[in-house]
Amino acid sequence: MEYGFFDILRLLGALGFFIYGMKIMSEGIQKAAGNSLRKILSTMTKNRYLGVATGFIVTCLVQSSSASTVMAVSFVNAGLLSLVESAGIMLGANIGTTITGWLVAVLGFKVKIAALALPLLAFGVPMLFNKRNKLQYIGEFIIGFAILFWGLSELKNAVPDIKSNPEILNFLGAYAESGFLSNLFFILAGTILTILVQSSSASMALTQTLCFSGIIPFEVAAAMILGENIGTTITAELASLPANVHAKRSARIHSMFNIVGVSWAVLLISFTPILEGVRFIAMEWLGSADPYTADGAPMGLAIFHTSFNFLNVAIMIGFVPLLVKLATKSVTSKGEVDEEYRLEYISTGLMNTAELSIEQAQKETARFAQMTAKMSKQFRELLTSEKPKKQKKLLKKIRAYEEITDRMEVEISEYLMSVSASGTLSGSSAVKVTSLLSVVNDLERVGDIFFQMSKDVERNYENEKTFKDKQIDNILQMMDLVDEAMAIMTANLESTNSDISLEPAMRVESEINEFRNQLRKGQSKDIEKDKYDPKRDSLYKDIFHLCEKLGDHIINVSEAITGEKERELKEELEEA
Repeated sequence: MEYGFFDILRLLGALGFFIYGMKIMSEGIQKAAGNSLRKILSTMTKNRYLGVATGFIVTCLVQSSSASTVMAVSFVNAGLLSLVESAGIMLGANIGTTITGWLVAVLGFKVKIAALALPLLAFGVPMLFNKRNKLQYIGEFIIGFAILFWGLSELKNAVPDIKSNPEILNFLGAYAESGFLSNLFFILAGTILTILVQSSSASMALTQTLCFSGIIPFEVAAAMILGENIGTTITAELASLPANVHAKRSARIHSMFNIVGVSWAVLLISFTPILEGVRFIAMEWLGSADPYTADGAPMGLAIFHTSFNFLNVAIMIGFVPLLVKLATKSVTSKGEVDEEYRLEYISTGLMNTAELSIEQAQKETARFAQMTAKMSKQFRELLTSEKPKKQKKLLKKIRAYEEITDRMEVEISEYLMSVSASGTLSGSSAVKVTSLLSVVNDLERVGDIFFQMSKDVERNYENEKTFKDKQIDNILQMMDLVDEAMAIMTANLESTNSDISLEPAMRVESEINEFRNQLRKGQSKDIEKDKYDPKRDSLYKDIFHLCEKLGDHIINVSEAITGEKERELKEELEEA
């Protein structure tokens, strides 16, 4: 069997296809789900036992533990599940995946969920063109789901055709008589086999076939199945590569669970109590042939696989909190951008009174302002950095923060609308809710503008241009004024004093406008003196104009905080 360079490229392409499907599905979940799916999933997985049941049912339905664990990683990446909740799903998926072995043993065939990929695309693609955003996001999720299964199928087709050439593994029979070392060798073989095939179900079926054909004995096949339980964790690990730190920890929990389980099982297999128990169940309870014979091996292996996973779940379910701690320590965060943002003050729901709820929302809004201030610092570093690697890292960080600000606006706004819908607001509270809605909208626009400014700097790098030292100094001077305005805005948001003066904020806003006009005149002079570089100087112009827009949104926030907009709203309500 030949396996050339083109086949390797096809394998890498299939792997990329799979990861891309996971990414689309995760993004679709984040956009479409919101709090509703989070609540549903939290109900389904509110304790680790229900989580096990959920993982078992999902895996039985889709016939792929890889898909179930990848979905769990995606949900953690989207912030829809906690690590403990995802652990329960993964434990259940390990039991659910044993169903395939029973299908092979009893019926001799395997259900292929990947065949549904194209029909799913037939549903998902038209939804992308729907005018309703919700349906578009659901369409993205369906397409990602279809590509994920399609990717898994392509991975299986792209690897060396071991399933059609079992004679390749004939040499393994020579290593089957080495006792404990033989078990370790075949655990490794099962692990590698599953990594290659990218499906524990497929490698399980192949192992049953090898045992049925007499190539390997029953106890060696059992050791390979244990290795396949380790090998299947690579799928979740791969799925977590482009994800955040929480998703990586979720995948690590899955890996630790299977590795620990295999560790205790291999010791027992060396003294054969588990295999003798399997023989008893097969022959006495199910009336099957002896698992140590070729005819009884497939059924015996199905029983062994199920028994092992049931026992492992029963033992390990009590250690889920410990697994979470170990995963947290073994996968360290690379910084705030690696952490999935969660609301700190209003994530627990409405308070007993509307006024307390509004106070919590105001605290969360102050954190929102602090987040945008961090983006200002990141933009400064990007503007002055000369190292391409650091530039890419900062661009990625600013983009991540911009996505966080989008989520913050949506979640705080939804919370404020829930407060408003409670029907218990006083007139002053209603005005305050409206003002806070205006504030979070302006803060989200601040995040968008910082992201746009970072893209302008990135385009300048792509044009192989550098801003003149004077231009950088001017932008930094403008940013000094913006930062001063942001500091005043943040202090006002955090203040408990109702009598806040708007004068300092107005002074800085006026200085920002004056400096923008000064820079605009300077560019006009450069054009007159033929010193204008269209590619570089147009981006420079965009940046200082965007800085002025930042000032506009910041003063909007300060006006809302100090009561300017509240007084206008009161007048409008009185006139109405």
